[in-house]
Order: sequence, then structure tokens, then C-alpha cells
Amino acid sequence: MQPQRSGYVPVDGVEVYWERYGEGATPLVLVHPGFGLISGWGPALAALAERRPVVAIELQGHGHTADVDRPFSFDGFADQIVGVIAALGPGPVDLLGYSLGGLASLACALRYGDLLRRLVLVSVPCRRDGWFPEVLDGMERVGAAGFDQMRHSPMYAAWRAVTPNPDGFPTLMDKTGELLRGPYDWTEQIPGLGMATMLVYADADSIPPAHAAEFYGLLGGGLRDAGWDGSARSPHRLAVIPGTTHYDLCQAPEWAGMVDGFLAGRAG
Repeated sequence: MQPQRSGYVPVDGVEVYWERYGEGATPLVLVHPGFGLISGWGPALAALAERRPVVAIELQGHGHTADVDRPFSFDGFADQIVGVIAALGPGPVDLLGYSLGGLASLACALRYGDLLRRLVLVSVPCRRDGWFPEVLDGMERVGAAGFDQMRHSPMYAAWRAVTPNPDGFPTLMDKTGELLRGPYDWTEQIPGLGMATMLVYADADSIPPAHAAEFYGLLGGGLRDAGWDGSARSPHRLAVIPGTTHYDLCQAPEWAGMVDGFLAGRAG
């Protein structure tokens, strides 16, 4: 699938790359996971673009977006996301982020919520200790020391094919590892999110189901029966996709349909 348009938006010294697909009123902005690219969304991007415009972006140091001499931060990524949103023109947008991109999208929603209509967070904890302990242990080792292993991966090959800096992957690994090892906890801020939010997880995710339920509860979801007519249903949603993991969740055929229903405001 080829984009209808593509380009760059300058945000605080970073030229953020974007691609646009589909037509309609409210755009959906997609933010990839760590080391990810727009192409990594696969068939889900086309499915989501059937009913709405989709604008997929690549954050600092990822894909087409060149790195700059500045550490990664969730606030910096949030600014890059909102820079693209501002360039789209007037009106609120929907925002969907996956894993690292979901953490950046959550930071964006907490800082710039008035620009968003709906929010979808895929495989995202609300605080750092929401990941399984073994996942946190793995984050301790993310860095350039693992480049010899990563250089043989399809992920690296896809990145190298489009990056303006083919020698920059070890730096990308170092900056990503430093970000992932830093503290973050948005527990107290989550109840203040003003937009309808959907949380999506795999049933074998890197985040335990108990944390997913806790996050959903902080939003105000799952705290009472919805009533026989659904009148007490929360505006927020929690979805757990069976037979998937943190790494293949967005390839599940039912995933895009669930997100599409939420964005369209359908009850089912």
C-alpha cells in the first residue's frame, strides 16, 4: 500500500517523517513501537484507512526521521507527535500508539489532551513496574552491545533501507535503552484523561492482565455493572486479543476491527 502523501514536519530540530493514507473527517495518528517503522503496521494500516484518514509517523531516530544530538524522552516524543497533529490543521484527531509509541502517546495525551478526540494504547503500562520482571530485566540490556545480534534481524534491515544515517542503529539502541530504564509513573494522572480511551493487550503480553485491569480501573472502567441496557457502560474500553503476544498483537486480523469500532463509537 502506497501513501497518498508523505513529508516532514520540523519539531524542535527534528524533521519528523509522516505518511498519509485514506480519506475522511477525523484523522487517526499512528505511532510505532521501539525500533519500528511505518511499514511495520502491515495490513492493519490499510484496514484502519478504509474508513478514515490515517497519518503514520516515525519518531526521532526511527526510519526516515533522522536522529539529533539529544536523548530520547517521552516528553520529546510527545512534542513530535503534537507537532505533526498541529500540521494537520484544525480539529481534534484520534491517536494510537503501540508499546514505546504507546508510552509516547500517553505522554502526549496527558500534556495535549485538548487536541485529541479518542486515544488507543496498545500494550502499554501506566507505570514502569507494570511490565513483567523478566521484561524489565531485558530492558536493562538494551543498548549498542547487542548490535551484532540485531544487525541480522529483519527489523534492522528495514530500518537501514530507509534511514538517512545507516551507521546510527547502535546509537538508536543506546538511546532507547536509556529511555526504557528511566522511571515513569502516570498512575495519578490517568484518572484525569478527558478523552475516551481504549486499552488493547495480548493474552500473552509483556504486561500482566492484572496490570491491564488496574489501568482500566484508573480510567474508570470495569468498576460497576453496566446495567441491562448498557446505560452505565464506561466510555473507555479494554480489549485482550487471544492467541497473541506483545510482538505479534497488531498482526491479529480482529485487532483493526476492534479499534475501528471504538473510533466509530460503536457499542460492540
